[in-house]
Amino acid sequence: MRVYPYPRPTGPVTARVTAVRLRGPGDHREQLDIRAYSAVEEVVALGRAERHDWQTTRLTLSVSVPTREIEAKGHWSDVTVVAVLTEGATNARTVARLSPDAGGGRDWGGEIELTRDSHLDRASLAVHVVATVGGIAGRIIASTAREWMIDLTSDAPLRDRQLDVSTVSFARGPEWLRAFRDAPWVVDSSGRMPTVRLNSDFEGLVALVEGRGSKAENIMGEMLLAQMCADVWTAVFHSAIGDLEIEDDGTPLFPPDWRGAVLREMLPDILPGRSVEDALREVHNRRTGEGSWTDLQPRVHYAAARRAEVPKALAATVRDIQRLDQEMHP
Repeated sequence: MRVYPYPRPTGPVTARVTAVRLRGPGDHREQLDIRAYSAVEEVVALGRAERHDWQTTRLTLSVSVPTREIEAKGHWSDVTVVAVLTEGATNARTVARLSPDAGGGRDWGGEIELTRDSHLDRASLAVHVVATVGGIAGRIIASTAREWMIDLTSDAPLRDRQLDVSTVSFARGPEWLRAFRDAPWVVDSSGRMPTVRLNSDFEGLVALVEGRGSKAENIMGEMLLAQMCADVWTAVFHSAIGDLEIEDDGTPLFPPDWRGAVLREMLPDILPGRSVEDALREVHNRRTGEGSWTDLQPRVHYAAARRAEVPKALAATVRDIQRLDQEMHP
């Protein structure tokens, strides 16, 4: 544990990438869909770009800082928030100053640009809160607990560069899985990161998910992956909302890890028109008995499906099936 010779706030700093825009030759611009970045893994996969001659990437950030604690304790002045993008392999370093949201509160936002020529493989994105402490300017008083990773080549936003999916026999595997022996998969959110358990007893499932079948089977596999992703979002939302730290006045706090990022991603779709803080309070109150928790479930499933882009995957599946049918019956 690092010790600092000056006071630092104890509240967490959380950062989210909310948009990714690429620019290429001729000022060609492309905005990547939300499957290119993961709030759970905290990874951006630039390999999802439709063209690979892009020159710069602009990342839009939303950052939450412990504003209430900073203002209440009064140890810090000239507070600012900066995003820092680095890569050790190329010794690249880019700094961007963020701005507080117009409505005040905990949130800051802004953009930072990655230049492709300055990076080789994976860049790290950290956010720091900087302030004057004891008359000394430029001291870092808080930072994100984990850096985002910007992967220049991968087409999947995975930190370990492998799917967090395990294949196991539900009938012969761990005892807790035997109750789900008829399910194709379950999402296990009990660990540090959520994991999808694929049921190897479900005939043909693994081949579908891994894309090892015919053209028709691969089309179905894409739809299955989208539905699986929606199940993950639903499971991690319930895991996050069920394990909140509560302040003395009853105010629920966003978790400082991926669970907090998931809540910030989904709450605007669950209770649109509310600030994320108000939405968190309302959802927490409903879950603990003040209001209808069941009435929120369709919104939770909608938010999960939207994050997993199930409607887009379904539309693509329908088009591909129609195209395949035309090829088979000209």
